Amino acid sequence: MHWATVLLIAGLCGAALGQYNEEEDLAWLQYYMRQSRMSSYNYVPYYEDESPPYVYSYLPAPDTEAEPGPEPQLASSWQCPQECDCPPNFSSAMYCDTRNLRYLPFVPSRMKYVYFQNNRIGTIQEGAFDNATELEWLALHNNQISSEKMGKRVFARLRSLERLYMNNNNLTRVPSPLPRSLRELHLSYNQISKVPSSALEGLENLTALYLSHNFIFEMGASLKGLKSLILADLSYNHLRKVPDGLPMALEQLYLEYNYINAIPDDYFKVSPKLLYVRMSHNSLTNQGLSTNTFNSSSILELDLSYNRLQKIPRVSTNLENLYLQGNQINEFSISSFCSVVDVMNYSRLQVLRLDGNEIKRNAVPPDAPLCLRRATIIEI
Repeated sequence: MHWATVLLIAGLCGAALGQYNEEEDLAWLQYYMRQSRMSSYNYVPYYEDESPPYVYSYLPAPDTEAEPGPEPQLASSWQCPQECDCPPNFSSAMYCDTRNLRYLPFVPSRMKYVYFQNNRIGTIQEGAFDNATELEWLALHNNQISSEKMGKRVFARLRSLERLYMNNNNLTRVPSPLPRSLRELHLSYNQISKVPSSALEGLENLTALYLSHNFIFEMGASLKGLKSLILADLSYNHLRKVPDGLPMALEQLYLEYNYINAIPDDYFKVSPKLLYVRMSHNSLTNQGLSTNTFNSSSILELDLSYNRLQKIPRVSTNLENLYLQGNQINEFSISSFCSVVDVMNYSRLQVLRLDGNEIKRNAVPPDAPLCLRRATIIEI
């Protein structure tokens, strides 16, 4: 077997867009992707001196002059606000993005897809969307919306809403109540500090939750009732413990850049579909882990880089990518990968990062090539 020291840079593609049945939906989606500046979560293993893989631009803070109100609108379901564009070919879409707006224009009842991103909107008044109850996509990201200036039930009547984008605002709490129809909730880059269990109650259709780059120190059991949740991004927060009770459907869990120092026994066992776990840049120690914490047969990629581990934790033989760089590991224990080493028992590991630890190059045991026979990249 050829053993080489190679620097790995691997990417993980984001979750695929949902499927649509109407030609009109596909057309406006293509139009929006060309016109707007949507961000996606792309993961690349990184180093201490590299910038995090998130790039956002912030708009200037509002001045002190009084906010202008919208001009009077006729109650025609087919008219388009003069501040916005409603393409004739996409009659259910309204584009009001990047226009320096400080208020929400009238939304005609026929609209399903409305875009208010990249403005200076600070207030969402009660009943703002009551006329357009068939909304499916609502983009409010990159504004100046605060929780104190939002109607308490502003989203309550949007029974068809599937995607809500409110990242890059000034929210201090998760908007609530939210429609049970919601599939994606984008709240990254806000000022949220706590997510009580009731905040996400009833969202059984939610598949993706983005809460990165906030100040969250407590999640409680807020994820437990999200029966359809596939992706949870809680990175870049102030969490000191993992959320209680992961959903069964979960496939991707991002917890990097927090202050987590321990993980309960069998924590990942309740999520049999879990594929990707990223917990780099935390405070994990071997004392805070049980023997089989990460020995889950479903996990394919595990990132524990830049923690305080002194030993390689035991992992499943099905694991394919393991990142342990930047810890305090001082030995290469083959039993962490293979409980039995022979022709029939071996690890499926392909990539192993152990650089930036205290292991010496000559510490690799002689039976390592037999156990790690599929490994193509090992960095020590």
